[in-house]
Amino acid sequence: MPAKSSTIEKIPVTVLTGFLGSGKTTLLNRILSEEHGQRIAVIENEFGEIGIDHALVINADEEIFEMNNGCICCTVRGDLIRILGNLVKRRDKFDRIIVETTGMADPGPVAQTFFVDEDINRQFVLDGVVTLVDARHAMLHLDESEECQQQIAFGDVILLNKTDLATQAQLDALEVRLRLMNPLAKIIRTHNAAAPINEVLEVGGFDLDHALARKPEFLAPEYPFEWGGIFALNGGEQVLLQEGPDARMKIALLPVTEATADALAVAAEALVRFWSSASVTASNTQVMDLDLRAAGLKTIDLQPGGCGLYAIFTQHLPEEFAAEWRDGAGAVLEPIVVQAYAAGHSHDDSVGSVGIRASGPVNPDAFNRWLSALLQANGADIFRSKGILNFAGQELRYVFQGVHMLIDGYLERPWPPGPRENQLVFIGRKLDREMLEIGFRRCLA
Repeated sequence: MPAKSSTIEKIPVTVLTGFLGSGKTTLLNRILSEEHGQRIAVIENEFGEIGIDHALVINADEEIFEMNNGCICCTVRGDLIRILGNLVKRRDKFDRIIVETTGMADPGPVAQTFFVDEDINRQFVLDGVVTLVDARHAMLHLDESEECQQQIAFGDVILLNKTDLATQAQLDALEVRLRLMNPLAKIIRTHNAAAPINEVLEVGGFDLDHALARKPEFLAPEYPFEWGGIFALNGGEQVLLQEGPDARMKIALLPVTEATADALAVAAEALVRFWSSASVTASNTQVMDLDLRAAGLKTIDLQPGGCGLYAIFTQHLPEEFAAEWRDGAGAVLEPIVVQAYAAGHSHDDSVGSVGIRASGPVNPDAFNRWLSALLQANGADIFRSKGILNFAGQELRYVFQGVHMLIDGYLERPWPPGPRENQLVFIGRKLDREMLEIGFRRCLA
């Protein structure tokens, strides 16, 4: 291996994106297993109650980091900045970073991080965004999914993957559509994501001009919260919340020195790095992660560190949850300064995930019959399914991955020592949690 230069060079970062089931993990495993002489750290952002992709990545025991963002439409900048900051301290352990986004994510906020955050920009360079497109199912999502459109629009390289599942005419029509959406990207047709590694890892730089042309506000700060306000608190204050468009709602509280728009802006930027924690993460900063799935009104006690001015930030707009702020006597409090950071932000509350964990061996025949019947009846609404199973009498893990009604399953590596746990995730539209849990548990031997 050639000697390292004494000059500290920026660490190249590749972002892998693409809709659910397009082949991102397959491409990642190809990169990690081929002989290219580069040491790679992996950052994954999963959507779902159970993180399975980590376990599907080969050679992932040491240099893999996971971001698990409950809301598929909110930014991940705080998580990403924190993980990248930790990686800088270990830069002698790797040469490059790959960020694999969730299939339901807009890659814009991830790419933006490398331009708007000064510390990150000084240490890292975005080499390129690689977008995978499922040749069989892309047309089902191109018109209805804004995330799918953004993934294609931001791609420097587009892999038109799973070409074996589409006809030549379908591939040609899809490629014309992709070129209309992103005329500057390089399009490569692939099967099993078998793209030349140099086409993926040596892109040569994210096209910022293209990103700005597509989204003029690309370099404007984006935050993982939608609303902020400054209140004068004396102790005993509460917030009243009702169930809203998301199952969870995070609220952050941190002190400020004055009730001005500038003070709120400074507090907002300071909070980005600590947003994902559910406890005190910085001096006098508190983040509460609230589960609002239970019906009815919830009253949450605010816990300021003494009387004074405090900036309060909410993950979603307060009106989406009919939120009210009240003092110790029950009177409604109004913010002195207020700012909406994502007005008009919407949630597709019909799309969600169901995660299932269960111990015990699985009857293979019963499982195959159940899954086949499930997808035959509901495959159009199940965008993605994947799991790791403990088949009865088998020492190897059984892995399955599916997109709509197409399923691929295989025996993989041996189970590690210790208890064996079955893990499944279904991502789709209007999923019936009880039906899925009962159906799978009937497959246990």
